[in-house]
Amino acid sequence: MTASPEATQLQVVKTLYGKATAANVRALQKLQSRVRSKLLNQLYFLDHTDPRHLVSRRYELECLDLLHKVSILYAEREYKLSERLLQRCLRLAETGEFTHYVVQSARMLRNLYAEQRQAIPYKKVVKTLARAQQILALEEEAEQLYTDTQLALSGTVATRRSVLSLLPERIVHLESLHRRARSFTTYNIVYRTRLAHEELQGNYLEIIRVTAAASRRMREGKQNARRFDIRFNHFMSIYAYLRSRQPVQGLRLAEEYNRDFHPSSSNWFYFQEHHVLLALHAQQYERAQQLLVVITKNPSYLIQREAALQRWDLYKSYIDFVLPPQRVTTARQRQMAQWVLQLPEYSRDKRGHNVAILVLQLLHFLRERNLEAVLLRLERLRKYQQRHLYEPTTLRSRLFLRLLQLIVESNFDAAQAAERSGPLLQQLRDTPPPGEAFAEVEIIPYEHLWELVLELLRDGVPVANEA
Repeated sequence: MTASPEATQLQVVKTLYGKATAANVRALQKLQSRVRSKLLNQLYFLDHTDPRHLVSRRYELECLDLLHKVSILYAEREYKLSERLLQRCLRLAETGEFTHYVVQSARMLRNLYAEQRQAIPYKKVVKTLARAQQILALEEEAEQLYTDTQLALSGTVATRRSVLSLLPERIVHLESLHRRARSFTTYNIVYRTRLAHEELQGNYLEIIRVTAAASRRMREGKQNARRFDIRFNHFMSIYAYLRSRQPVQGLRLAEEYNRDFHPSSSNWFYFQEHHVLLALHAQQYERAQQLLVVITKNPSYLIQREAALQRWDLYKSYIDFVLPPQRVTTARQRQMAQWVLQLPEYSRDKRGHNVAILVLQLLHFLRERNLEAVLLRLERLRKYQQRHLYEPTTLRSRLFLRLLQLIVESNFDAAQAAERSGPLLQQLRDTPPPGEAFAEVEIIPYEHLWELVLELLRDGVPVANEA
C-alpha cells in the first residue's frame, strides 16, 4: 500500500481482506475512522514551543486548553478551580491581545460570579467584558475589510488593478479603526495592508523601510512578542531587496533570517524560493545550486503543489544554463531538454513565469545551434509580446524581447548585436521592476540573460538543419 499511494479504495480492500465485497468495504471504512481518530488525538501532543513556527500559536493554544478544561470543570460545578483557570486564561489572553479569548473568559467569569453572587468581582469583570467586546467589534470590521482585500488580490491582474485604486481609502479606514481599538490585531492588519499596497505599486524601498522599522520596534520591546510574526517581516524584507535590485544585501539578510524558518513549514519553501532567486540575481550561481540541493532533500518537497514543483524545475533549468558547462552532465542535459520541450508556451496557471519559460526554450535552442527552432521561438515570443505585453507596466519584458529580436537583425553576429543593443540595454537598466500586480518574474535579471545570449552566440551561431 505504501508503494502505491494512489490505489483506489477497492484495490486497498482487496489487498487487506482478499475480496472487494460490500462488507469488506464497510470494514475498511471503520478501520479508517479508527485510525483517523487516533491520529487526531496526537494533535494534543504536538510541540508548539519551537520559535521557528508561528509564535502566537503556543499562546493561543494555552488559552484554548484552559477554556476546554474550564468548560468541563464548570459543568461539574467545580467553581473555585474554574475561577482560577479563567483568571489565568484572562491574563494570558490580555497579554497576548487575543481579544476573542478575553471576551470568552470574561463572559464565563461574569456568569460564574453572578451564580456565586459575588457583586464586586462581577462589576469589575463586566467592565472588562464591555471594553473587550467594543475592541472585538472593531477588529471584526477590520478583518472583514482585510479578508475582502486578500481575496481580491488573489484573483486576476484586472482584479488586482481594481483593488489597487481602492487600497488608499481602505488603509485610511483601517487606521481609523486601529486608533479606536489600539489592539495588535488592528495594528497587524494596517501593517500588512500597507505592505500589500506598496508591493502592488512596486514601492519596494518603502517596504524595506517599513519592515526595518518593525524589526527595530521588536528589538526595542515595543512590539507584542507573543503575536508579531517576525518570519513574515523577514520574508517581506528580502522580497523587497530582490525586487528593488539589491540582491547582494538581500542575500546577506536571507542567510541570516534562514534560521527563523522551520523546514517542516510551508513558509520555509516560499522563503527558500526567494532565497534562491536572490542568489541567482547576485550571480552567485553555485550558492543557488547548493540551496536547491538542500531544498530538494526536504521530506516535504514532493508534497508541494504541482505549480510549486514546476517552478523549482524552472529554477533548476536556469541554474544549469548559467553554471560552467562541465558541471552539467550529458544525462542532465537530455533530461532538461525533454522538460523544456514539454513546457506549454503560454499557461494561465503559470502567471508571472510565461516569459521565463519562453526565454528558457530559446536559450536551449541557441545552445543547440538549431536555427529553425530559434527562429520559431523568436516568432512566438514576438506574438506573445503583442498579445500579453501591451501594458506600460510590462516595459522591462518588452525591452528584453526587443533585444532578443536584435540577434536575427544582426544575423546572429555577437559583436554587432552587442553594439546595436546599447540604447535598449541602457533603457532596460533604467527601468525599475513593476509592482506585483503586473509582474513577470525575472528568474535571472534580463540584463544578465542578455550577456548569456551574447556568450552563446560567440560560442557559435545557429545553423540550419541539413535536409
